[in-house]
Amino acid sequence: MTFLRISWKLIVGLKDLLVLMLLLLFFAALFAVLSASPNPAMVREGALWLKFDGVVSEQPAEIDPLTALTSTSVPVGEIRQRDIIRSLKIAETDKRIKAVVLDMDRFLGGGQASLSAIGDSLERVKKAGKPVYAFATAYSDDSYLLAAHATQIWMDPLGGAMLTGPGGTQPYYKGLLDQLGIKANIYRVGTYKSAVEPYMRSDQSPESKVAIKAVYDEIWGQWKTDVAKARPQAQFAGMLADPAGSVENAKGNMSQLAIANKLVDKLGDRVAFGKFIATKVGADDNKSTGGFAATPMDALLASYGPPSAGEAIGVVTIAGTIVDGEAGPGTAAGDTISGLIYDALDNKDLKALVVRVDSPGGSVTASEKIRLAIEAVKAKKIPIIVSMANLAASGGYWVSLPADVIFAEPSTITGSIGIFGVIPSAKAGLAKIGVTADGVKTTALSGEPDVLGGFSSEFDRVAQSAIENGYRDFISRVATARKKTPEQVDAIGQGRVWAGGTARQLGLVDRFGGMDEALAEAAKKAGLETGGWHALYIEPQTSFAGALLGGLMPKRAGVSAPVDIFAHAAWQQHMFLQRVAADLEMLVGVKGVQAHCLECADFAPPRAAKADAGWLASLARLFS
Repeated sequence: MTFLRISWKLIVGLKDLLVLMLLLLFFAALFAVLSASPNPAMVREGALWLKFDGVVSEQPAEIDPLTALTSTSVPVGEIRQRDIIRSLKIAETDKRIKAVVLDMDRFLGGGQASLSAIGDSLERVKKAGKPVYAFATAYSDDSYLLAAHATQIWMDPLGGAMLTGPGGTQPYYKGLLDQLGIKANIYRVGTYKSAVEPYMRSDQSPESKVAIKAVYDEIWGQWKTDVAKARPQAQFAGMLADPAGSVENAKGNMSQLAIANKLVDKLGDRVAFGKFIATKVGADDNKSTGGFAATPMDALLASYGPPSAGEAIGVVTIAGTIVDGEAGPGTAAGDTISGLIYDALDNKDLKALVVRVDSPGGSVTASEKIRLAIEAVKAKKIPIIVSMANLAASGGYWVSLPADVIFAEPSTITGSIGIFGVIPSAKAGLAKIGVTADGVKTTALSGEPDVLGGFSSEFDRVAQSAIENGYRDFISRVATARKKTPEQVDAIGQGRVWAGGTARQLGLVDRFGGMDEALAEAAKKAGLETGGWHALYIEPQTSFAGALLGGLMPKRAGVSAPVDIFAHAAWQQHMFLQRVAADLEMLVGVKGVQAHCLECADFAPPRAAKADAGWLASLARLFS
């Protein structure tokens, strides 16, 4: 009895300790949120400091509380593209801002269309008479696309520039599934609908190679054109043609190779760079070593506040995979986004609506739910303009169809007009461990789809026929929206992806341009005068828990981001493993018919908001 009393007291004590720890964590997070909140008082005369710690995204995803608290690593941060562009626009005319500093030491990339738009903004800053300075230990394709716009590029002597171009290998799972005795029952339409190829082949089909190679060539050509225009003195052709020979000729000194080929201007560590910037804009208040007078992006934006003058042009963002149900920022949930649109239609006096799309697609039912909500806005005679970011493929193109005008960038990836369904079955695998199937049916479809006994031919015919009907529906909608015949759409459909330049020639998009051009067109169609309107962003709210964690993460996120070339390579391997996990989740997850461009993962901005799940999160997920 005494032992039981001691045990009970120990349990109660541990419970009280756990409650106390949770309370301390809560108040620590609350303090971090308050401390990290943008402070307009931090704006001072000096440089606009753009610290690219993480990835550039269209809509940063909310941090999952369970994953964050039980993970073995830190989520990598996301920087909203429109915040960067707006801060640069402010810097053009704000007399307190003397220069712009791009700190890309821990930059992990972004979509090419987004980075090109930021590059255009940097050019406008320079035209306003304000220099731009860039610093990084190592430059990749993405970071150099931004750095090329700098007045002066600095690099750490221990670093280098690793320019690789798009492309590479992707995993195929047919051999693994065969060994496990799992069959991926696939129903699809489209010669080029290669999204499901990893489950049905051990290599890439010739049709898919032709289609993807054409897109790679187009966007890589755009990258080289943009860099050459921004920094004509850069000599990168030889390095691209013979990278190994170039490095060997430089005796492995990649920083000197970058200097010799005029990719960078100066070599120096972070302290030397900071001292140089201080000579241009002044030292920081504490006169610290390597410090300089600077204003963070968030503080500058907070000092101006959101635009509110004039009439409202609504902006709804469809970012990430399109899924059924509800979700927070960074995921395009059908119920959430359609609900936001209907609510804005009922309660906001919108003069026009701009739909910003950065999505590889996903659920057909969710895509249609969003499209119907946009159609409801159109039915009220409100102009609809679509602005495509990095990706607007499959379901991302589906939701764009109600637009009066579609804008895209030359490096936007779009099209992929096709649908598919995939359901796994494990008859052979179960037989290996002695599990067989038998039973009685009342109809040909009883018990179908039969995971144990394998799918019947009748179910296969029903499923394939339904997919074919869905494809006909897709191309019919495109034909109506784009004023083409179904035959014309089918010829450029079949699941094939296109880059923005070709997509414009094919009539899938109307004009080149980004958000500025889309908003201007929306204002024009609504009959609004210049300066007589503002953008009203209609977005899901971040949960309280997500806001608390967001306050804690920024200071920790930079620790996990790679700095040098080898660390970047390791991070790419980590992203590859995450992609494999996502591919397998796609196979076994509960999903309906998909208008999803899986091959678009090569063109999408990195989605690095999730941390690795620790053992507790994995266990919780297993039992859920």
